[in-house]
Amino acid sequence: MRCENRLVTLPRLIATDLDGTLLRSDGSVSARTRAALAACRAAGIGVVFVTARPARVMDQIVEQAGHAATAICANGTIVHDFAAATSTYVHEFAAEGARAIVDQLRPAVPDCGFALETGERVWYDTGYRIGLINDTQRYLADPWDSVWGEVSRVVKVLARSSAHTADEMLAAAQQALTVPAEISHSGGRGLVEIAPPGATKASTLAWYCAARGIDPGAVVAFGDMPNDLPMLAWAGSSYAVANAHPDVLRGASGSTASNDEDGVAAVLEKLIG
Repeated sequence: MRCENRLVTLPRLIATDLDGTLLRSDGSVSARTRAALAACRAAGIGVVFVTARPARVMDQIVEQAGHAATAICANGTIVHDFAAATSTYVHEFAAEGARAIVDQLRPAVPDCGFALETGERVWYDTGYRIGLINDTQRYLADPWDSVWGEVSRVVKVLARSSAHTADEMLAAAQQALTVPAEISHSGGRGLVEIAPPGATKASTLAWYCAARGIDPGAVVAFGDMPNDLPMLAWAGSSYAVANAHPDVLRGASGSTASNDEDGVAAVLEKLIG
């Protein structure tokens, strides 16, 4: 394991992914990680969670982390302020754009199911296998075509196949889609996530930082999956946890211990120690 620190001054912002990175495998925030985040805040360093999750399934995480966080949610489409309980929609599909994605990808992967994330809820078809994250705002669209009368805004199209890996789904979507979109995955089994063009963790983090006068060189980022790669490349310093996807281990400027070994906390302790 190598744990590099190339910064000579304290960063202004910590930007960290959640699942597989900051959170342990059971979804918890460890006491060590909570203490490291508190030490960052005491040192005047901001913390932003940057995640594929929608804000509505993050309240428990924010509580465990010990502060009213700002989060860049749904792979860069939404910024949510938990203290003010407000969301800013930075990127979105019109319904017709989302529909074109489904129409193009379904023939390429006939066994996959689809879901539409709106920021407030998720609509899914009968072939979509629900993930493990507890979400009370899930609605079955049956027949599927009825969903287009229900949604006016879509922030992510989700496609999941039980017969393919996430990497295989990513490759299939990249080959099949001609609709402008950002295609990535966050490690969910057989799941590919398709966001509006220009919507990445990096683009919205850059937008957030520009509004606060924070230079990329003053940002330290952490991640584990391909959807984190743009953010890790943008930030002045970046770390992959040891359990990260091989592409992320190659793409980050540094590495640290795994999520279950509090790898993020280990780096933060060194930065402020």
